[in-house]
Amino acid sequence: MFAVGEKEIRASFVNCSKGEASRINLPRNLAEQPWSDLDFLGWRDPGAPDRSYLVMPYEDKLTGITLRVPQGPRKSLTKTNICTMCLTSHPGSGVALLAARKAGAAGRQGNTVGAYICADLACSLYVRGKKKLEMAQRFEESLTLEEQIARTIRNLETFLQQVFRQS
Repeated sequence: MFAVGEKEIRASFVNCSKGEASRINLPRNLAEQPWSDLDFLGWRDPGAPDRSYLVMPYEDKLTGITLRVPQGPRKSLTKTNICTMCLTSHPGSGVALLAARKAGAAGRQGNTVGAYICADLACSLYVRGKKKLEMAQRFEESLTLEEQIARTIRNLETFLQQVFRQS
């Protein structure tokens, strides 16, 4: 991913209003991000732990979405869960169900889509072996690193397609 600034990030959001985008807490260390190792910029809002954000190049433009952890009773996660984007397995709460309001009219009607994603949104770093947690695992695969990166990007693009789908 290429380095982006605050103005580009705020203008990229497709599933919230411009006012909401202007109030998003951006990562404090934006200039220090490992841009060459990122397929997308993802972060959790430290002031609102149920909010997350994802920004990535999509269809030749920067596209951002807001994500939320659905409210309601949560089951205790004691088993291992796998991220549907990068296929990294995490114990307990290392993978979270993140819901994105759909873009456009469908989103204004309250429609959402969700996916199980690494709770820290560090998929790019897990795939490349740049981030390792004691309990998180990457299974040994026959795919090359480039093929694993391409698969992660495809999975993210498929999720974004669902955000844009109006039905």
